[in-house]
Amino acid sequence: MLSLKDSLAVLKKTKALLEGHFVLSSGLHSPQYIQCAKLMSFPHLSKNFSLSLSQKIKKKFKNFDIILAPAMGGVVVGYEIGRLLKKETIFCERVDGKFKLRRGFQIRKNSKVLIIEDVITTGKSSLECVSLIKKYNAKLIGFACLINRSSKNSLKIKNRQIVSQLKLDVPTYKKKDLPSELKKIPITKPGSRFLR
Repeated sequence: MLSLKDSLAVLKKTKALLEGHFVLSSGLHSPQYIQCAKLMSFPHLSKNFSLSLSQKIKKKFKNFDIILAPAMGGVVVGYEIGRLLKKETIFCERVDGKFKLRRGFQIRKNSKVLIIEDVITTGKSSLECVSLIKKYNAKLIGFACLINRSSKNSLKIKNRQIVSQLKLDVPTYKKKDLPSELKKIPITKPGSRFLR
């Protein structure tokens, strides 16, 4: 499995680990942002991330039927893990602000579903996926992601272990609690949730 040191080296080499002042899709502010799209745009460098995560998933979740990934960030990651584990992989996308299945995708009743994301900070997108799984009367078996940057304070997913390739402790702040040095840096909104 890929070590912490090697994982960080790949993130830096692909320019996926960004420094600045970012507003995350959760609305929280952070001095760092992980742009997994940059990481995954170099398949020859990101393949070990995917391979390592797939091995951890295999060890933790012995039996599941389908992978559900939220668009946009989870699509490529979900595909790669599905390819490695030989599992059907679908994605949900926002329609009028809510996740829906389109393109003929279905979740069969009673099927066991693993949610895969690129980065989990609060777990908001994952929890929206959980609602979709319930709508189809299927079973959630757990969560996985390339990068887990959640904290006890930020994570909304309760009583579930998140399987991740890399756990990063990056501070996040509510707008009213910004440190003075972060206030001086212009804000960037890098995620896809803010796109129109």
